[in-house]
Amino acid sequence: MANMKVLIAEDDATSRIVLDTVLRKWGYEVVSASDGNEAWMLSQESDAPKLLILDWMMPGMDGIEICRRIRQNAKSDPPYVILLTSLGRKEDIVAGFEARADDYVTKPFDRDELRARVNAGVRILELQSAMKARVTELEDALAHIRTLQGILPICMHCHKIRNDQESWERLESYIQHHSDAQFSHGLCPECLATYYPEPEEEKGVV
Repeated sequence: MANMKVLIAEDDATSRIVLDTVLRKWGYEVVSASDGNEAWMLSQESDAPKLLILDWMMPGMDGIEICRRIRQNAKSDPPYVILLTSLGRKEDIVAGFEARADDYVTKPFDRDELRARVNAGVRILELQSAMKARVTELEDALAHIRTLQGILPICMHCHKIRNDQESWERLESYIQHHSDAQFSHGLCPECLATYYPEPEEEKGVV
């Protein structure tokens, strides 16, 4: 995803500037927030970033709460959330994942580790985008596939079919309405002989 937009939420000005500088150097478009409330508002905009790097502890709303709220919204294309935390205990990491964060980076962060985790997030977002596009293609294809199923009432004499509105219509009309089939008209040999018989003289009869 070229020029992907990344939201960083960090109340420490120095850490925020470092993150901003590093991410821009790696080719990302960066949106910054200095507290949790601002980060939440930015994450809800129509063109909100797809990758969020949230400090765990911030004034206003913390990173965990933002993550919980984002997941509760249940969007079809949710953002990828990386938590920044100085809490390295196993129970803290578990709490982050239970809030449905996708990954975490401990502070002070190592640039190589951060880049690796951001790259992993980008790959997952690319896969999600490709899958969403494929699902849309399949849904569009299914919308064009109309099949005839079940038992169709058909008149034994005129061969009209009783439709869903309980009225009778010609067989070819029914099929055209319920499929993508089209008809061209011709004559089978039996009908040709019945309705268009050859004159006797053309048969060699004098």
